Amino acid sequence: MTEPFPQFRYHPDPLATGSIVPSTTVCRRCSRVRGYIYVGPVFAVADLDEAICPWCIADGSAAREFGAEFTDSAGVGDYGSWDAVPAAVVEEVSQRTPGFSGWQQERWWTHCGDAAAFLGRAGRREVETRWPDVVAALKKEAGMEGETWDEYFAALDADGSPTAYIFRCRGCGQLGGYSDCD
Repeated sequence: MTEPFPQFRYHPDPLATGSIVPSTTVCRRCSRVRGYIYVGPVFAVADLDEAICPWCIADGSAAREFGAEFTDSAGVGDYGSWDAVPAAVVEEVSQRTPGFSGWQQERWWTHCGDAAAFLGRAGRREVETRWPDVVAALKKEAGMEGETWDEYFAALDADGSPTAYIFRCRGCGQLGGYSDCD
């Protein structure tokens, strides 16, 4: 009998975002092959690249055993520039939620006093077709106007640089996020 795939309230589809992939790798924490492995960032002393299963992230055992974070706890709320959230939310996002890979230090968007749900990486095409309501937030966050913004927005690429990172507020449903480049 296979175990149900763990649910992550702040990263609802880590398979679609590419943070978790099918794999026959043995999890370094539980020593089991569960069919999936986490491929996002890990902040820990031990080298845990592509070595932790989603179950050990969800139950917090990987964070406890290895002192690991999957998103820098200070980056939840963008180091204080977005909405403040309770310490328990920061802990859940950083220690029990799959992170995502960005070009620079990843940040987790917060809104309405809670962490938002990560929806994925996006380029111009994805923003225009899937999340057009996020354009104003990305523009504001980038601090660009006019032709500079138009050129930057046209260059957004989900698999290249610059890239947008899209979130949905769990309270009001507003889209938000940020972009960065290499």
